[in-house]
Amino acid sequence: MNPSSPPFAGGPPGCRPDPAAGQRWTFGFAGGLTAEVHTHGARIHGLWVPDRHGRPADVVLAPREPGESTAAARYFGATVGRYANRIAHGRFTLDGTPYQLTTQENGHSLHGGTDGFDTRIWEAESVHTPERTGVILHLRSPDGDQGFPGNLDVTVSYLIGRNDELTLTYAAVTDAATPVNLTNHAYFNLEGEGAGDILDHELAVDASHYTPVDGDLLPHGEHLPVSGTAFDLRSPLKLSEALAGSEHRPMPAGGGYDHNFVLTPDGDGTLRRAAVLRAPATGRCMEVFTTEPGLQVYTAGQFDGTVVGKSGTPYRAGAGIALETQHFPDSPNRPGDPSTVLRTGDEYRSTTVLRFGVRG
Repeated sequence: MNPSSPPFAGGPPGCRPDPAAGQRWTFGFAGGLTAEVHTHGARIHGLWVPDRHGRPADVVLAPREPGESTAAARYFGATVGRYANRIAHGRFTLDGTPYQLTTQENGHSLHGGTDGFDTRIWEAESVHTPERTGVILHLRSPDGDQGFPGNLDVTVSYLIGRNDELTLTYAAVTDAATPVNLTNHAYFNLEGEGAGDILDHELAVDASHYTPVDGDLLPHGEHLPVSGTAFDLRSPLKLSEALAGSEHRPMPAGGGYDHNFVLTPDGDGTLRRAAVLRAPATGRCMEVFTTEPGLQVYTAGQFDGTVVGKSGTPYRAGAGIALETQHFPDSPNRPGDPSTVLRTGDEYRSTTVLRFGVRG
């Protein structure tokens, strides 16, 4: 069964060592949002959210044991980078110099390569004030890491406020120009981890365009309007209806979403709402705000029961949904997209806010 009570009752963040997770940090405020974050992959392993009756449930998918966060479960809840999403053939040219990255999926680079940030043990420190509590995690990625140029120093913070908001803040500096695109890869089920699928959830995405992709899920052509397509989620739509498609809203080949939605084409860094996810059965609602120009929506259509969750339930297709705030896929090879290049003397900054509440 999904844990009915969080492992933390308030106070300064708690920490305990774990051979598989590095460290487990728990934090939150009594009666409100509570999180468990692991230094292995700087990942969210649990997030307890009250429902309309005030009953908390863990709404983040994760394997039973932290040490199982490999293979099919390697990205669950993790911080992924240096480059979230795909880079075609693991190749790009920067300032006239070609670079070859490590590759995996169909010969392309995915989420930073074969040994991305999700595989690393990050250093962590706690933050606790009357109004916010959480952890800040640090990682150094050396020059040549997975083929990327430059030494990159990365910071990711997870902070919970008394208003039941989880704020994720990313920062990075480099000593040589390099592409950077960071995100968190949590899967959510607002009825509770292991409670079934997310087909009864309602989803709205504040995007007028999306990125069409080929069979390898790489962008091709220009961003297209969502109007009249299965990608028009500007008004809340039950996922069972969205994924079923229709004569006038056919789903792409293969079914399900694993696509980038264009929130803003210029990537101006303004914090704006990207999406709203709601579970009518529990009333839980999650609003996503971000400074990123894109949102990758993935409805976990490839889950096949290989990963067994914390509740002991195998995760099958549609067990959760990932809402990954990020820059666009393959941007280093698409000069018309907002740039992902970080240069010496500049700082990479990105913020995503997950605001939890109850509706209905």
